[in-house]
Amino acid sequence: MLQKLSVHNYALIRDLEMELDNGLTIITGETGAGKSILLGALSLILGARADTNVLLDKKIKCVVEGAFRLEGAAFSDFFSSNELDFDTVTILRREINPAGKSRAFINDTPVTINILKELGDKLIDIHSQHQTLMLNENSFQLDVIDSFAGNNQLRDEYRTAYTNYRKINKEYNEMLETAEQNKSDLEYFNFQLKQLEEAKLIEGEQEELEKEQEILEHAGEIKLALDNASDLALSRDNSIINLLKELKQSILKIRPFLSEAEGFYKRIDSVYIEINDLAGDIEKLASGIEADPDRLIKVNDRLDLIYSLIQKHRVKDLAELIVKQEELREKVKNIVTSDERMEELQEKLGNELNSLKIIADKISKRRMKIVPDVELKITELLRQLGMPNARFRIEISRAGDFNFFGIDKADFLFSANKQVNPENLSKVASGGELSRVMLSLKSLLTKNKNLPTIIFDEIDSGVSGEVANKVGQILSDMGKYMQVINITHLPQVASRGSKHYFVYKDELDDSTITRIKLLTREERILEVAKLLSGSEVTETAIKNARELFKSAVN
Repeated sequence: MLQKLSVHNYALIRDLEMELDNGLTIITGETGAGKSILLGALSLILGARADTNVLLDKKIKCVVEGAFRLEGAAFSDFFSSNELDFDTVTILRREINPAGKSRAFINDTPVTINILKELGDKLIDIHSQHQTLMLNENSFQLDVIDSFAGNNQLRDEYRTAYTNYRKINKEYNEMLETAEQNKSDLEYFNFQLKQLEEAKLIEGEQEELEKEQEILEHAGEIKLALDNASDLALSRDNSIINLLKELKQSILKIRPFLSEAEGFYKRIDSVYIEINDLAGDIEKLASGIEADPDRLIKVNDRLDLIYSLIQKHRVKDLAELIVKQEELREKVKNIVTSDERMEELQEKLGNELNSLKIIADKISKRRMKIVPDVELKITELLRQLGMPNARFRIEISRAGDFNFFGIDKADFLFSANKQVNPENLSKVASGGELSRVMLSLKSLLTKNKNLPTIIFDEIDSGVSGEVANKVGQILSDMGKYMQVINITHLPQVASRGSKHYFVYKDELDDSTITRIKLLTREERILEVAKLLSGSEVTETAIKNARELFKSAVN
C-alpha cells in the first residue's frame, strides 16, 4: 500500500506531503483546485512520461516520491530478477530536471522507466474517466474476463507461443516472397561461381605472374647486362678480381715495414671476397635467364584472365576477387538450403499453430465457464446501484484469426430497462451507467488481481441520492481488504472515508499554489455540508452531514 506521497515543484504544487492508511481515503476539493494534478504527480512514480512543462519553477527540478509497504513473494521476485535490494518499505522516486532529463529510482538505485512502470503496475490501479471509455475496447474486456477466469499464467504461455509463431511466420513469408527471385539468381550466381572456380585462383598469384612477365619481356637485356657484369668482375685480364689480387700483393710487400698495412690488407681482402661472391651470384643468375616466348604467352594469357575477372566483378585485385568467389559460394549455398529452411519453418509453424490452438482453446473454455458467474455478480451490483432492471451480458465469439489476446473477441452488453434487450454497452449506456458498470467490475476485479491500492478519479460521477449511498458502501467495503483512494464530489461517498484530504488553491501575491489538508472530524462534517448545500453552509446541511457520518459508521 501507499504510505506516503511527497511532491515538490510539480505543476501548481510547490511542496506537498500526504500520509495514507489502509481503508478508504477521500479526496475532495473545488473544481480546478488540483486533485487531478495530484494524480498526475503520482503517475510519474508509476512510470508515466513527463517533460519540463510539469515544472512549477523552471529553474529547479521536480521530485515526486512515494513510500510503499510491500508484501508477498511477487514483489521479492521482481526485486531479485531486476537485481534490486528488496525492502518491505520501498521508496519510488522520480526526478525531472530543468533540462527535461528524467531519472527514476527504486530505493535510491537508478532504474529505467520501464522497470519503474513494471513495479508500479503491481502496486496501484488508477481509474480515470479515460479508463471508463476503455470498457468498449475488446482488449480491456478480455483482460477483465481473464482476471475473473484466472487466466494470467495461461495467457502468458499463449503470448510466448504467439510471439514465436509470428516471428517464424514472418521469416517464412519473407522467404516465400524471395523464393522466385532466388531461383533466377541461382542460375546467375552459379554461372559466375563456376567461372571463378574454373580459373583456379591462387592467393598472391597475380604479383608473382607480373614479376615473371617483367623478366620474360626483358630477358635479352637482363642476360646481356648480367653477362657483362660477370665478365667485368671475373673474366677479363683487367677484371676487378685480378685488380684486387694485384692490390693485395702490393700491400702485402709493405706489411712488414708499415703497421697500417695490416688494416689495409684485411679491408682489401674483405672486398675481394665480397666481389668474388657477388660475381658468382651474377653468373649463376645469368645462366638461368633465357628468352621463353611460349612461357611469356602463357603468363600473359593467365594475367589477361585475372584482369578480365577483376574488371568484370568490379574489384581492386586478386585478393578481393577471391573474397568475391567466397561470397558467391555462400549465396549459392543459402539459396540451395533455403528450400530446406522453408520446409523446416513450415514444420515449426505447424507445431506453433498447434500449441496456439491448444492454449487458446483452454483460455476460451475458461472464459466461457466464468461468464455466467460474472454476469450474475455484475447484474446484482448494478441493481444495488439503483438499476433494478439492469441486465449485464457478455458475448464471447471466435475472432477471425489468432491475435495477442487469443482466438476470442468479447462484447459487453447492457440494458437498464425490462423491455429492451441488452445491446453493446457503448451504444446504450449513459455516462453514469458506464461509471456504475466500471465500479461493479472494479469491486470484483480488485479481489482477483490482488492489487494493494486502487485510486478512483470520480468513479461516482453521474449518480446521486440513494445510489450515491450505495457507491460509498461499495467503496467502503473494498477498503476493508485493500487501500482505496477516491476523488469525489458526492457527500454520501465522502462521509464513508476513514481519512479525508481537502485540496485547495492558495492565492499568493505572484502565483497560485495547490495545497492539501488532512481534515479533522469537525472539518470533515463542514466539508460534507458544503458538498450538500454549496458554498453557503446551512444548519440543515451540517445536520444532514452529521447524519451521513452516523449512517456511515452504522
